[in-house]
Amino acid sequence: MSDERTKQIYDEAEFGLSVGRGLRPGILVVDFSCGFTSPGSRLGSDLTLQVQATRRLLGAARAKRLPVIFTTVGFEPSLKDAGIWLRKMPALAELTLGERWVEIDPRLEPKPDETIVVKTGASAFFGTSLATILVSQKIDTVVLCGATTSGCIRATVVDLVQHGYPTLVPRECVGDRADAPHEANLFDIQAKYADVVSLDETLDYLESVASDVAEGDLRTAS
Repeated sequence: MSDERTKQIYDEAEFGLSVGRGLRPGILVVDFSCGFTSPGSRLGSDLTLQVQATRRLLGAARAKRLPVIFTTVGFEPSLKDAGIWLRKMPALAELTLGERWVEIDPRLEPKPDETIVVKTGASAFFGTSLATILVSQKIDTVVLCGATTSGCIRATVVDLVQHGYPTLVPRECVGDRADAPHEANLFDIQAKYADVVSLDETLDYLESVASDVAEGDLRTAS
């Protein structure tokens, strides 16, 4: 089926409408850990451009004092908490707690007051306290960055919409090991779950958030 015919089918079904956005955004950076952003890891690839774009986004968010949350995949040394996922992807064994590959990429300079959620599944919600963290920080919109687009980003964005969070995915801030799964999943995310937007559009949105809102004003977006 041609790309044009695919687009026509989705347009006729009215897929891809905007989810909107609120006044208290939070930044969720999924698995930009060294194990995924370094080609030296069996799980990794060169995501330098995506990390740089996310660093720019984090600078804008931090200037507004917006919530920033990181996730990383990390297993006990015994790997007993890796489950069946390890059978499918044996390279996950590299992601043991205390090892370099589990650490957040230092280029993102995580701050002491920014939460790091350790997870053992694809979705940032699975088996974690992320839902509670989002509520406690009064987040009403999520800006989602990280890796990989076809894996943990896809799984997390599906759970975000199911938890009721409008989500923006800046295209420049997510990455994968190969272009085909990356582009296919961005297409599907835009069609069904979130708004795939440019980094510049996301920065404009963050800039539009007033300082009192960034400090916790919960007025409803118009």
